[in-house]
Amino acid sequence: MDIKDYDFDLPEELVAQTPLPDRAESRLLVLHRATGELEHRRFRDVIEYLHPGDTLVLNDTRVMPARLFGVKEGTGAKIEVLLLKDLGDDRWETLVKPGKRVRPGTVVSFGDGLLRGVCEGVTDAGGRIFRFQYEGGDFHAVLERLGEIPLPPYIRAKLDDPERYQTVYAKKTGSAAAPTAGLHFTRELLDAIAAKGVDIATLTLHVGLGTFRPVTTERVEDHRMHAEYYEVSEACADLLNRTRARGGRIVAVGTTTTRTLETVAQRHDGRFVAESGWTDIFIYPGYRFRAIDALITNFHLPRSTLILLVSAFAGRERILAAYREAIARRYRFFSFGDAMLIL
Repeated sequence: MDIKDYDFDLPEELVAQTPLPDRAESRLLVLHRATGELEHRRFRDVIEYLHPGDTLVLNDTRVMPARLFGVKEGTGAKIEVLLLKDLGDDRWETLVKPGKRVRPGTVVSFGDGLLRGVCEGVTDAGGRIFRFQYEGGDFHAVLERLGEIPLPPYIRAKLDDPERYQTVYAKKTGSAAAPTAGLHFTRELLDAIAAKGVDIATLTLHVGLGTFRPVTTERVEDHRMHAEYYEVSEACADLLNRTRARGGRIVAVGTTTTRTLETVAQRHDGRFVAESGWTDIFIYPGYRFRAIDALITNFHLPRSTLILLVSAFAGRERILAAYREAIARRYRFFSFGDAMLIL
């Protein structure tokens, strides 16, 4: 399968730089998989497509203030560090700029020494492994003081309110990027959905930056996914199994939720169980879905694993046709952009 078949031209001005004042006022393109029919709505209208007995599944991860600015001890050179993966024992996989200044043994100081990082090694992908040293027992408390929320590189505008890059239900800190399909929900909309008789379940997948990177191999099958940490609680698994038993639909909010649900369902013959661990599941056309019946998602980067996932769910031709329609109608793309509902 050739990755060039999942490319498209996107006018730069359609890349959303800032969130809308009202989260739920973003546009919603509804795609009916069976027919290819498209509907143009507002996101708050999503409630009309959800039915009593369905379960809406949210990813409750919270974005870390994972971007740190420090100086190299001994030279004072400015160093930027982006935390990617918690390896335990205060060790983190990171991206560093400029990387050539940071070799094993390099010490970087942040916040006038409130936090220090010692480079322990270089990853295969060119990242750095840091062991951090700090006073007190709570690394995340230090991070809240010193770090900044990282935004994707295609967003160049300053974000006045960092909470707009968090979902309203964000709870468990650990992501390097937001599960952006969930950014459209308000608390009022979620309350209205629940009042309609739709169950709401939460799980956790801590999003890594690899999610948004383009596929660089010519053959889709040669791409290797990064691993991300997930948790599914007993309450979530039980609710999903009950939803299946009563004939309700499982509606995933985002590709991160989808990857978590499909990981568990694939491992347990279509059933859901409480578990945690790491997943590197790669979903592309030809994949057999076991967990989800509908998907709420944003518009994704060309040649990305995300457009491959939605193409696996709805079909390549239907997705590319929907994207052409979205571009023609000036929908906003990517993290702060508009949304799709695929039924």
